[in-house]
Amino acid sequence: MILVLDIGNTNITLGVYQEDKLLFVSRMATDRMRMEDQYAIELREILDIHGVSFQQIEGTAISSVVPSVNLSLKRAIRRLTGADPVCVGPKTKTGIQIDINSEVVGADLIVGCAAAAQLFGGPCIIIDMGTATTFVVLDENRRMLGGAIAPGVGISLDALTNRTAQLPSVSLEAPAHFIGGNTAESMRSGLINGTACMIDGMCAHMERELGKKCSTVATGGLSKEIIEQCERKIIYSDTLLLQGLRMIYEKNKA
Repeated sequence: MILVLDIGNTNITLGVYQEDKLLFVSRMATDRMRMEDQYAIELREILDIHGVSFQQIEGTAISSVVPSVNLSLKRAIRRLTGADPVCVGPKTKTGIQIDINSEVVGADLIVGCAAAAQLFGGPCIIIDMGTATTFVVLDENRRMLGGAIAPGVGISLDALTNRTAQLPSVSLEAPAHFIGGNTAESMRSGLINGTACMIDGMCAHMERELGKKCSTVATGGLSKEIIEQCERKIIYSDTLLLQGLRMIYEKNKA
């Protein structure tokens, strides 16, 4: 069995694969103050809930955009498994060519591209809707060309509620109409439908610059709700990064 973990700014998403079958997906909060022992205890408890012991874990792969958490989590995994995890970085074998500075590009973007390249081919636009909403363009030769980064829906909602005197916090669910009938509906329309329109527009402009039509895949956060409001066809893959981590582990385990 292979343990895979994607460390994001808000959550750590983890799963266990038995060959190419994903047994479960779980999440825990990304806590920069948590110590090695605390991560080890929580990881062991999560696996225990799902009927998996660390004695069954043959290897681990990690991607992270939170460097301050990496050391504690890697030590926790080493303590539990006795082996160092594969950590996605500039020298990791991924199966794709990175045409931008791999020293600074987020590991999550690399993992998403690696998974999309193998699952969907190219050209492809990979959208990850987490704390930030990111776009990455992969060409037909599996080259990661670059992309765009925008504030995530959650960050946008926080900005609205914290920087205005009268706008309330609202649940992030798609409204029935683009024209909101009250303040809450108007905010949901702006956040959900506005993000969907941005995605349609950004993808159209990226295709125009590339000169080719692209398949589009989305993952993370509220992506399922948002892409339902998009006009273009977008493939939804909630486990894209976990699949990418499993694939990368297989390429680097030797």
